[in-house]
Amino acid sequence: MTRWELSDQPRLRSPARMKYDKARSTELLLLPERVVELNATAGAILRLCDGERTISQMIEQLEATYGESNLEADVRDFLHQAADRGWVERWK
Repeated sequence: MTRWELSDQPRLRSPARMKYDKARSTELLLLPERVVELNATAGAILRLCDGERTISQMIEQLEATYGESNLEADVRDFLHQAADRGWVERWK
């Protein structure tokens, strides 16, 4: 299991990429030989995984965008799961 620090800068693992499906109004994670349909929360987090933002910056942006607080545990938990599935990796 990947141990994420607030200063880590996660990114999508290559060749994964995100796509918004207008017909279904949903976020998709495109992976080799499969497509994962994401809920809105997962899509919002993965879209921020660009290798530039720190996890701390991602949390701040999500809290501001959705008017929520205390999202750190949820974001870290999702990133652990995403890393275990091979969707994201630590960039810097």
